[in-house]
Formats: sequence, C-alpha cells, structure tokens
Amino acid sequence: MSATAYGYLLVASAKAGSTDDEAVGAARDVLDAELSLCEQPDDLESAFDKLDGRTLVIAGGDGSLHLAVRKLRARGELATTRLGLVPLGTGNDLARALDIPLDAADAARLVRDGQPSPLDLISDDTGGVVVNAVHVGIGADAAERAGRLKPRLGPIAYPVGAVRAGLRSAGWRLRVEVDGRVISDNHRKTLMVGIGNGRGIGGGTPLLPRAVPDDGLLDVMVSQASGPVARVRFGAALSSGQHLADKDVRHARGTFVTVMGEQVGVNADGEVGDDIRRRTWTVEPGAWSLIRPVPAPGP
Repeated sequence: MSATAYGYLLVASAKAGSTDDEAVGAARDVLDAELSLCEQPDDLESAFDKLDGRTLVIAGGDGSLHLAVRKLRARGELATTRLGLVPLGTGNDLARALDIPLDAADAARLVRDGQPSPLDLISDDTGGVVVNAVHVGIGADAAERAGRLKPRLGPIAYPVGAVRAGLRSAGWRLRVEVDGRVISDNHRKTLMVGIGNGRGIGGGTPLLPRAVPDDGLLDVMVSQASGPVARVRFGAALSSGQHLADKDVRHARGTFVTVMGEQVGVNADGEVGDDIRRRTWTVEPGAWSLIRPVPAPGP
C-alpha cells in the first residue's frame, strides 16, 4: 500500500493566527487531508475517534505534538498510529533535531512521501511524557517568562526570557542521579538540569548538542554555574553549544535520571508544569514513530 493510500487527518489549533492559517491551508492542499480544528485539548479525543487508520498529522509545535503523543499513549494507540508533523510552533525544536522542514508545504510533502521512523520517548513517574526535552530550574523560569513575551516578540521571546531569568536566579540545591550514579550533589546550587532526546530548546538553543533521538539513551546536562560571572559565562557558551566544556557543567547519558531537592520549576517540551521536589524520567526506546527524513547511516 502506498503512503497516499492511507489518507490524512490534519489536526490544527482553531486559535491559530492568519499566518498559521495560510500554512495549514498549504499543508492541507498538499495532503488532500481532512482538517480537524481543536479549540481545547479534549477536542483531540474527538479527532482521534475519527482517525480510522489514517495518518494523523499534527500542525503545531513541540507542545502540540507532546499533547497528541500523551493522549495517544493513554489510549494505547501510540505505537500503532502513523504520525506526521507540520511544524507551526515558535521553537519547533524536535522538528529541527529531526531535519523536518519548517516550511508547511515542504513538511506536508515529507509526510506524503515518507515513512515512519522509530523514536525514543521519555516518561516520568507521574505519567507524563517528553518527546523532545525537559529542563529543570532556570530553563523553566525562562520559559514561563517567554510565554508572556511570545505574543510580542515571537521566536526571540525565549532568549529574552532566559536573560531575565538568569539575572534573578541564584539556583537550587538539587541532587541529580543518572542510572543510580550521582553526577551532581546538593553541596552547590544548581542553575539548570536538561534531559532529553532532542538537541535544542527555545527555537534552537543547543542544550543537549550530543543527543540522538533514537539511540535508547537520555542525554543529561547539569549546570552549577550559579554565581553572577559563572551564569554569564554559561549563557554565552550555551548559545553556541560549547557549554559541555564549562567547568561548572556535568554531562552524562543513561536510561533513567532522578532529580531531587528544593522545590523547583520544570518545563517539558515547552510546557511549564507544577514545581517539583523529586521526579524520575526514564527512556522508552522506540516507543513511538514519526514520519521524518531517513537518518544518515552511521560511520
């Protein structure tokens, strides 16, 4: 059966602006898809009910894809659903990591002509999921500030939010363990913990530059650059992806990671959740699939 024989259900936000409306229209034309507009997260359930074996195409950003994956997983349908992405978010970090085109029509052509490829999923001990990256500490503060700035600043909202958060944060006393091994204790304050499959956050900031989304491992980065000068140094290195060499940064890879300590903010795929004191994230290798360019063979 050809890819086009499946048919397509294109799911998009009913609250999109005029630019996104044009992009959704372009994707719909390429796919000859049925369009389902959702106003509330619960509307996705109704869209899934009428999927009927067709390819589900999410028109949105990391947060939209995160929500769809979480709901499909809860329904027991994640592993069996053909899933495509038309990136319409502010950051589109997972799309960037997977080389999915950011142009809506080009992304739709990839969905039409491509095949699903397995990806790892991150789950936590509260039932949450992560498709790209989760960050704890200053990253969550930055995202919360960026959310208020997005309507005015668009893609530059995250770096502006990060600067504002960095000027105010003194860090948190946290303990970080990867596969049961302590990589950072609470003797010094921690500025940020990053965990993920994808490389970037906030529209391309390379938080986890060595991450591979289908290798069965989590990448973990811990920054204890909590002093004023150290924060500036870390921020400059982070913007260029050179921060793993910083003397206040620890990097590890593993199958599960636990963060515990003072109450701290957490951001999963761009969505800021409730503050936590302890949480464990675990990788689920190949738990879902997404239509994407065929990865280049390894060396």
